[in-house]
Amino acid sequence: MKFIAGLILVFTAPQSWGAPVSMDYVYATRSGGDSTTSVPGESALAFQQPSPALTESEIARHLKGDILFGRGFSSGPDSDLTGLGPVFNNNSCTACHARDGRGALPLVPPGQEWVMLRQNESIFLRISVEDGTKTPRDEPHGWGGPIAVPGFSTQLFHLGSFGVRKDFPGVGQARVWMKHEFSEFTYPDGKKVVLRKPIFKITDAYDPRIYSSDVKTSPRMGTPMIGLGLLEAIREEDILALAARDLSEEGVHGKPNYVFDVQKKMRGDAYPVSLGRFGLKANTPSVFHQSLGALNGDLGVTNYAFPIESIFGTALYESLGLDKAPAAVEAKDQVADDLVFYSETLGVPERRHIDDPIVIKGAEVFHQVNCTSCHQPSFTTGVAKNPAFSNQKIYPFTDMLLHDMGDGLADGRQDFEANGRQWKTRPLWGLGHTQTINPRAGFLHDGRARTLEEAILWHDGEARYSKTKFTQLPLADREALIKFLRSL
Repeated sequence: MKFIAGLILVFTAPQSWGAPVSMDYVYATRSGGDSTTSVPGESALAFQQPSPALTESEIARHLKGDILFGRGFSSGPDSDLTGLGPVFNNNSCTACHARDGRGALPLVPPGQEWVMLRQNESIFLRISVEDGTKTPRDEPHGWGGPIAVPGFSTQLFHLGSFGVRKDFPGVGQARVWMKHEFSEFTYPDGKKVVLRKPIFKITDAYDPRIYSSDVKTSPRMGTPMIGLGLLEAIREEDILALAARDLSEEGVHGKPNYVFDVQKKMRGDAYPVSLGRFGLKANTPSVFHQSLGALNGDLGVTNYAFPIESIFGTALYESLGLDKAPAAVEAKDQVADDLVFYSETLGVPERRHIDDPIVIKGAEVFHQVNCTSCHQPSFTTGVAKNPAFSNQKIYPFTDMLLHDMGDGLADGRQDFEANGRQWKTRPLWGLGHTQTINPRAGFLHDGRARTLEEAILWHDGEARYSKTKFTQLPLADREALIKFLRSL
């Protein structure tokens, strides 16, 4: 028990249901354990620091990856980073993850209703066919993954290399447009908040199959890169223990996702499926898979883990006069490995303002309204492939599980075990730096929320219990909770 500024906090406080949650997070500053970084104030550089636990040689390798992460790939033969396209969503990693942080929605010009997605946007569309059946867990069906749209894939590429579309130079499979839809939420105390939601439409597709009623689309916004190696080191049994809790009286039913694992396939495993940890629906199992899958998918750069172009076998691919058989991989193995290492080894900024009485009160409110049921404050990592990440007490504020977030956030699209209403609980560490790093950065899977308050108000489904408790709080307590989140 600790007494500060007139508040009494019990450090292990029972939830209404389920196992007790430790409240040691109230005063914890080292969010990433030995990989916690220190930067003054709210810094634009907060997410770009390597883990302090790396060796000198590892830091040198991290910095090599940092350069690659920021450089643009090219479709021309004269670049050392060649292989871009023929269709893609961006030409560099940093275009989606500005300064290793969150992306932002495009600006809709004054007087216009729609804006077209172009180069350097942080958002793109996942696509798949939904026929109402469960995809079999076998190799021909991607081990239970989304069903690719015939003639496309499971991602819509709005950009194309020179000559891909003679009718629309620079366009990939289709043009994608965005507008905003607005609604209003009113608190019981009368305060009103305007909520924003992006709406997307597809035009000028090279194949009309994309317009079929069984095709589902889902926007994906670039997310922070910090602490990924630590999240990978969380023991699977600890995540599954959280899924086994009985929080049914709150309406919370956290569920793991089990997904295709490219590393297991490369090793020749007969059943290459693992627990999902990364991606907005926990649809990839490792930083390796997430990074090299994005290199192949988002940029169209083949690599030794994903050696086949995403649109191989489609009419658009064949219309380009390219070889019918997959060509040699485009990214050098060392480039691919350095990008993965960089993504694994970014540190986590330390918490700030932990002695501020309002922040302390906000931490208490965070527990009081049961945010910790999904945003599990802490873990102790297991044995990691990099010893620097082993046996670390970390505070990511995520349970790594899927939750039904209600109709307002639903995309209607399955992703392995995740249904169209489920999303992985996002880590909250580093949250206070987000809009210093990128002033226009948005929250939630499609960047719709301009503030943390808006993000909370979009919560529903399994989060309805906590959101309702939040909305019924006095204004001062709501503001304290937001200030606590900004201290992370």
